[in-house]
Amino acid sequence: MSRALAALLLLLPGAAVAQQDSMPSLTGKPGDPARGRAIVANRTVGLCLLCHGAPIPEERFQGNLAPSLAGAGSRATPDQLRLRVADAARLNPDTIMPPYYRVDGLTRVARSFQGKTILTAEQIEDVVAYLASLKD
Repeated sequence: MSRALAALLLLLPGAAVAQQDSMPSLTGKPGDPARGRAIVANRTVGLCLLCHGAPIPEERFQGNLAPSLAGAGSRATPDQLRLRVADAARLNPDTIMPPYYRVDGLTRVARSFQGKTILTAEQIEDVVAYLASLKD
């Protein structure tokens, strides 16, 4: 299955994706969905709502450029969600989603951010726990 097709399939309700299109836990511990929700809602940390809409009604001006996060836990496993948050370019090299947990192969990175991930492993796990909790 091509990476582009695998990425597209995750957008379809009830779609399954091959196991190689996933990533195991970065910490070996479950994340905290409440902390993950806070990261997704925070416009200075994750910036998720810049492109995505989410079931966070108190946050106005949510994006519609990318798929809604509502129901994400019904469309993908935690391992599949983790891969998309950590490095969506592994599935779609043309994605505009930033790699939240990758430091290699990036261009135009401010010197103060070089060699640093956008989110920590724990924050990735928290976001994954939140997204996995979003069922249809």
